[in-house]
Amino acid sequence: MDTVQAIIQQQIEAGTFLQSVQQGQQHVQQADAVNYGEEEEYEDEEGTYKGKRSNTLPIWGNQVTMNLNTLVLENIRESYYYKNNLVEIDSFQTLVEQIFYQVKHLEPWEKGTRRLQGMTGMCGGVRGVGAGGVVSSAYCLLYRLFNLRITRKQLISMLNSRQSVYIRGIGFMYIRYTQPPADLWYWLEPYLDDDSEIDPRSGGGI
Repeated sequence: MDTVQAIIQQQIEAGTFLQSVQQGQQHVQQADAVNYGEEEEYEDEEGTYKGKRSNTLPIWGNQVTMNLNTLVLENIRESYYYKNNLVEIDSFQTLVEQIFYQVKHLEPWEKGTRRLQGMTGMCGGVRGVGAGGVVSSAYCLLYRLFNLRITRKQLISMLNSRQSVYIRGIGFMYIRYTQPPADLWYWLEPYLDDDSEIDPRSGGGI
């Protein structure tokens, strides 16, 4: 077990995870209350002033599908976890807690549930949820965050989370699916030298 996993396990056993998340969210909420309406000034690579970034994130591409593959999206919408658990959650903090407890990888399908044999053409692509598999909790939560329309500050709090590498991972996935291509460097550049480790595969291991 690596250092990150050991810390997370210790927090779970000590019952301190929920408390630390709540404290972190209180700090964010307090900052939002003080800075409501403020915008972040930013510059281009040459240091030229370009304006301000609002706390409201832009959504690039399809405003409904989040640019997801059609088959993945259909399985998310029809999944028991999404329909019976996540749809009722309208709290960012609660969704982050769900990521901590439910997400073990970042692939769209749970291991061994994707049935490919005999699926060709439309059947292998977008016709019917049954042609997919068991969609992962990671993608269900990612889509719920999209529908919640999280803010810039909330997304940044995910990227900087020390509670779980999967909270960070879903934050980066949110950027990849929803943010304008021109903004990707702005988001990713501060983390290029980050040495945190994560295994995104559903099978785990090397």
